[in-house]
Amino acid sequence: MSSALLRRRAPAASSPWELAAETIAVKIRWFGLLVGYVLVNLHAQDLRRQAILNALLTLGLVYTLLDTYFSVRGRVFLGRSPLAVSIMEALFIGLLCYFDAGLNSPFRYYYFLSLICCAIRHPSHVTYLTCALHCLSYGLLYLALPPTERLGVPFMLTLVILGWVTWASNAMALLLKRVGEYLSQLNQALEKSKAELEARIAERTRELQEAQAHVLHQEKMAAFGLLAAGIAHEVGNPLTSISSMVQMLQHRESDPYTLNKLALVSGQLQRIRGTLRELMEFSRPASSERTRVSLAEILDEALNIAKYYKRMRGRIPTPALPPDLPPLFAVRDQLVQVFLNLVLNALDATDRDGRIDLSVTRRDGGVEVSVRDSGHGIAPEHAARLFQPYFTTKKHGTGLGLFVTRQLVADHGGTVTFESRLGEGTTFRVFLPLAEHPDKGRRETGVLAALGPPDRQVSGPLCDFQFSETEQCNA
Repeated sequence: MSSALLRRRAPAASSPWELAAETIAVKIRWFGLLVGYVLVNLHAQDLRRQAILNALLTLGLVYTLLDTYFSVRGRVFLGRSPLAVSIMEALFIGLLCYFDAGLNSPFRYYYFLSLICCAIRHPSHVTYLTCALHCLSYGLLYLALPPTERLGVPFMLTLVILGWVTWASNAMALLLKRVGEYLSQLNQALEKSKAELEARIAERTRELQEAQAHVLHQEKMAAFGLLAAGIAHEVGNPLTSISSMVQMLQHRESDPYTLNKLALVSGQLQRIRGTLRELMEFSRPASSERTRVSLAEILDEALNIAKYYKRMRGRIPTPALPPDLPPLFAVRDQLVQVFLNLVLNALDATDRDGRIDLSVTRRDGGVEVSVRDSGHGIAPEHAARLFQPYFTTKKHGTGLGLFVTRQLVADHGGTVTFESRLGEGTTFRVFLPLAEHPDKGRRETGVLAALGPPDRQVSGPLCDFQFSETEQCNA
C-alpha cells in the first residue's frame, strides 16, 4: 500500500510546473492569513465573533503549515484530491464571511485568491468546478443571513466577478503553461544538441589524440631506426678490422693454444655479427606492403628482438604451432611489432621468476595467438583505458604500445582481447584472419616454392662486415 501511495505522489513531486505553482499558492495563502489576522484583531467588534474568527484562521494556519511543509519537501499537499481542497476552502471562506460581516465581508475576496491558486495548479475543469463550489458557498451564505442582510446587488456582483476571475485566471494559467511547455521543449532540444556537440568534440578529440599518437610513434620508430643503423655502421667498421686480423692470424702457423683462443674470438665475433644483423633488420625502413608471411617466423623474430631485453633471460619458450597452419597475408614488420609489444609488456608485468607462455591456436577463419603472463594483473579501474593513447601504469612508459598494437591488428582485420585477474596474471589474445592474396593461385606456384619464405632472403654473415663510408649493407 505504501509503494502504491508513493507511485501516486511521484508525478506531483517530479512536475516542475506543479512545484512552482504550489510555491506561489503557499505564498498567496500566507498573505491571506496575515491580512485576515490583521482585519480580525484590529477592528473593534464582538469578542465572541472575534474568537470564532481567530479559531477559523488558526485552522487555516494549520493547513497552510502542512502545505508549506510538503512544498519544501518537493511534494504537493493533497495534490491528488484538488476538489477536496476546493470544498474545504469554500466552507472555510463561507464561515469567515458569515461570522464577520456577511455578504460585504472582506473575506469574500478569499474566493478570488482561491480561484487564482486553483487555476495555476490544476486543469481547467477543476478551476470551473471550484468556481461552482464557491458560488454555492456564497449562495448558502446569502440564504443563511437574515432577510434584512440579504443584499441582492453585492451578491450578484460578487458572483459575476467570481466568474470573470475564473475565466481570466484560467486563461492566464493556460498561457503560462503553454509557454512553459514550449520553453521546456526548447531546453530539451538545447540539452540534446549540447550533448551531441560534446560527444562530437570528444570523438574528434579522441581521433586527434590517436593521430598524434601515431605520428609520435612513427617519429620514435624512425629515430630509433636511424640510431640503430648508425650504431651498426659504426660498430661494424672496427669489427671488420678485428675480423680480418683474426682471420690472418688463423692462417699463420701457430701453437694449438693460440689457435684455440683465436677460434673463441672468432666465435664471439660471429655472435656480435648476428646481433648486428638483427639490429639492421629491425631498423630498416618499415614496409606497408602485404605479403605472404609465416607466423612462426614472425614470432621467432619478435622473440629474437626481445631476448636483448634485460628482463628476458630465456623466460619465454618458443611456442608450438599447429602443423597445418597456413601463412598469413599481412605486413610482416607490423605483426612483429604487435607481438614484440605484447611480449615486452608481459616481461614488465612479471617478476624475474615469473613465467610467460605463448600459444598458437587455429580458429574458424583465422589463428589466435595468446600471450599469458603470471604477473600482478590489471586493476579493474584501468581495464577500460588500457588501449587509450598515452595511458600507462609504467614509470617510464609512453602509453602507446597497446594502442598501436590494437590499431595494427585492426588494420589486418583482427581483434585484440584480454583477460586479467589481480595477483594471477593477464592473457592477451590476438586473432588474425587467414585472408589469402587475391592472386595467390597465379603467383605463388613455382617461384615462391623455390625462393622459400618471402621477406627474409638473407643468408651468411652480415655482408662479412664489409662496411665502408660509401657502402651500406641491406640485410
